[in-house]
Amino acid sequence: MAIGQRVDPFVSFNFKVEIEGVIEGTFSEVTGLDSTIDLTEYREGGDAATPRKLPGMTKHSNIVLKRGLTVVTKLYDWHEKAVRGDVQRRDGSIIVLDRAGRETVRWNFFRAWPVKWDAPDLNATSNEVAVETLELAHEGLERAR
Repeated sequence: MAIGQRVDPFVSFNFKVEIEGVIEGTFSEVTGLDSTIDLTEYREGGDAATPRKLPGMTKHSNIVLKRGLTVVTKLYDWHEKAVRGDVQRRDGSIIVLDRAGRETVRWNFFRAWPVKWDAPDLNATSNEVAVETLELAHEGLERAR
């Protein structure tokens, strides 16, 4: 990239979700793409004023997927299997697209399984879309691009 060349940030509204190679698209929101490294402090003998800091365990938040309620039940069925004790871990990706629909950034998550499903709130006086939520625990997240 040339010096001084303008690089626009990507938009956050154009993305898709892929689980085990199958596009599960049409999500309105994805959150939880983060990681935190625990901090461990200790004092070396004789140096009471300055504690040393070491990296500890890395933790990842659960990924939360929200989408409008439809007749498609594939993700709900995955959660129901986990409820019955048949936990099926799956790899997946969150893919950010540019305005032309081309892949720009991909976050891969590993060994995920559904830990929570929320039905939409229903209100006869509202005209909002009914939104269901699926929360996935996972064992790692990496940015692929």
